[in-house]
Amino acid sequence: MSKLKFDLLKNLTTKIGSGATPTGGQASYKEFGTALIRSQNVLDMSFSKNGLAFIDDEQANKLKNVEVFENDILLNITGDSIARVCKVPSEILPARVNQHVSILRTKKNLDPDFLLYYLIYKKKYLETISRVGGTRNALTKEAVENLEIRIDKNQQKVASVLSALDDKIELNNKINAELEAMAKTLYDYWFVQFDFPDATGKPYKSSGGKMVWNEALKRGIPEGWEVKTLASFINSDKSGDWGKEEKQGNYTVKVECIRGADINGINGKGDIKAPVRYILEKNKHKLLSANDFVVEISGGSPVQSTGRITCITKEVLSRFKNPLICSNFCKAVSLKDEDEVMYFLSAWNKAYDNNVLFGFEGKTSGIKNLLFENFTNAYMIVKPTPKVIKDFNNKLSLFEKKRQQNLKQNHELAQLRDWLLPMLMNGQVTVGEGEEKLNYMVI
Repeated sequence: MSKLKFDLLKNLTTKIGSGATPTGGQASYKEFGTALIRSQNVLDMSFSKNGLAFIDDEQANKLKNVEVFENDILLNITGDSIARVCKVPSEILPARVNQHVSILRTKKNLDPDFLLYYLIYKKKYLETISRVGGTRNALTKEAVENLEIRIDKNQQKVASVLSALDDKIELNNKINAELEAMAKTLYDYWFVQFDFPDATGKPYKSSGGKMVWNEALKRGIPEGWEVKTLASFINSDKSGDWGKEEKQGNYTVKVECIRGADINGINGKGDIKAPVRYILEKNKHKLLSANDFVVEISGGSPVQSTGRITCITKEVLSRFKNPLICSNFCKAVSLKDEDEVMYFLSAWNKAYDNNVLFGFEGKTSGIKNLLFENFTNAYMIVKPTPKVIKDFNNKLSLFEKKRQQNLKQNHELAQLRDWLLPMLMNGQVTVGEGEEKLNYMVI
């Protein structure tokens, strides 16, 4: 085997540099204009538009020297998110970066996608060298410039093997986003506009279906429907048992424990890191079953996390090796009627999206807490006839099943990518010339 070759990143790039905070700081941000990329937008291998700031032409001209171009690699160089790296998405251009993000612009002899994956491979090293001196993690320009990058004549093919996996993950995410949008549209169409299919298949209200005034909601609702609190749908509380890390005494039941952060894995990313715990035998009745709900009731994120909900479907349960329970930072409940599961979930998410839950938050030691019982006992929704609820549940259950299948596949694809990544980057596995065939090498 030939000896691996390396070169310094500064010799393989035309630009390595970070930006600055616009004059006036956040007060200068606009609703639209030139995008200003901050560290919160740069995730590992993905770009987040959440909190993306915008500046006007005058501010953008002052930051012209840190203009972002297509195929640029973005690297976080300060703070807790240090060494997170992604490729800039073309749809957010034109853009600039602030002082916490560095632009890496490659020469023709370095494929930007290969650099992206190489930096992911070197993340632990980058985190280590960022802790030298000072009180705040920081990657200096000199440290980035002197980073050794392996030279691979098949670097584009190496990157394509990994990006093919990430492209499929991204496609699944887009499909899931469409499924979620369709579910929300259907809920609004049926239960806000009241144009669910009538007995003849026509939209109820638009076709002249009878409406009856409801004093609690201050609006007309379809004849035969009721108005109930969210609490009236709930059968039992299965909340919280954090248990112990190791089996001891009466803590003998091995479980995996869903925390607030894991809800996002179930809902949107596919990567769940619920820790293994041991709970009391007497608390086995708190184990979660198919169609139970878990709600995050404690959190302090800038993005509202308190009130996030997930449904523990059969597909979700299949992703765990052990029985499942929720931590004491969450609330778990089961419903009286399984035909109401998707309706309850949609109604909750509607309230969450409309920021209704902000009115039911208390504080403990500065941490926001959802007052679950206060909210569910106060929040009123329409309760359709059993047939309408069942029809809605059947339609959305298909959406949710497909969504969870995609998330499970994403988790498996990410595991495969993470397994291949170090072997491709250190030359243990190569991509043969003429075809994208992996060759294992003994080193």
